[in-house]
Amino acid sequence: MIRGRKRILGVAAAGATALLVAAAGCGGSSGSDGGGGGGNASAPAGKKTITVGILTDVTGAAASGNKTSVDGVKAGVVYAARNGYNIKYVVGDTQTTPDGALSAAQKMVTQDHVLVVIAHSALAFTAANYLTAHKVPVVGMAEDGPEWITAKNMFSVVGALQQTKVATTIGKFFKQQSVTNVASIGYSVSPLSSESALASGESAKAAGLQVGYLNAKFPFGSTDVGPTVLAMKKAGIDGFTASVDPNTSFALITGLRQQGVALKVALLPTGYGGDLEQAGPGALNAAQNVYFQLGYEPIELQTAATKQFQSDLKDAKVTTVPTYAMYNGYAAVGLLVRGLKGAGANPTQASLITSLSGIHDWDAMGLFGGRKLDINDRENIVGGAGNCTWVTKLEGDKFTPVKGADPICGDVIPGVTVAPQS
Repeated sequence: MIRGRKRILGVAAAGATALLVAAAGCGGSSGSDGGGGGGNASAPAGKKTITVGILTDVTGAAASGNKTSVDGVKAGVVYAARNGYNIKYVVGDTQTTPDGALSAAQKMVTQDHVLVVIAHSALAFTAANYLTAHKVPVVGMAEDGPEWITAKNMFSVVGALQQTKVATTIGKFFKQQSVTNVASIGYSVSPLSSESALASGESAKAAGLQVGYLNAKFPFGSTDVGPTVLAMKKAGIDGFTASVDPNTSFALITGLRQQGVALKVALLPTGYGGDLEQAGPGALNAAQNVYFQLGYEPIELQTAATKQFQSDLKDAKVTTVPTYAMYNGYAAVGLLVRGLKGAGANPTQASLITSLSGIHDWDAMGLFGGRKLDINDRENIVGGAGNCTWVTKLEGDKFTPVKGADPICGDVIPGVTVAPQS
């Protein structure tokens, strides 16, 4: 399964007004087109200027996993320019609060007059009803809630993932690595995190493995892991996965090692590439021999698609190591460009939604490894294109693609569903 849907999955309490950070995209103009996305007199001949809002967690508890989506959008701006569109964008910081997310979305609509919102936030669901009511098209990453399934103006780059269905992929990987007893952990505050933890457990069971420890009610963002580590040790687990943020994950892994637990596999949905740098001091050491998932081809494979991605990052003057959020920001602009091509010479929000609603063969600009995805299948998509995930292992300071998991793909398990624990 593509577990990027679990990246930073909690919801911080307490509201605050949103901090809006404006940034001009490459080749963009300072003028507003009222959300219509039509031509602008200052734009190069034959190109359209599109005003885009980026709704993401620049600050707060979810920032470590999501804020670099802006750098991915910058690379996407380069991609869009090659395809005839100038992207001008504003960044709305949710501050990882519900009030912050809603305020940011409201400003994008009422003041910035964006044509479309790119959402890469653990709090997107708190702004979803507002954006849907105002018929604003949204593209981005389905990491936070069921709105990507229910709201027909929202289009995820990895598909509108069914959160309660289960694929065989995770269990298949654990079995491939000779794991026999699995632990799975998720955050209580996020239905998606909780469901993902439960789904990993069901996937392991389907592979014939024991699930010795399952906790889908872990406190959001906590690094107080002592009792949990002792419970996992007592259960005799030798495999571990967690639908939580990097700080929690690495605290658990460090604790398990200190307790002498011999892990055959610690598999994380977060931490690949530049994400490791966001996890704070000591993360590199804690992450040694840890396995990391990615919903796209990792750059280490050096395919045509990953080389183009790296080239566009370079042209956008992004010099840091790619993160999963960068992949998603880049892919979101790619999906937007695909939608714009079918939205008419002077695209409107309505024509863009209609165009995006007709896309059934999305390949993430080749980053799905040749696989295609129906982004409008809101019933059957569980783990993205082909229920596939790429797995890398950190050895020293290098991520090495794992043989047999480059990618590893699975099938939806008939009749098996999960629901968040209350």
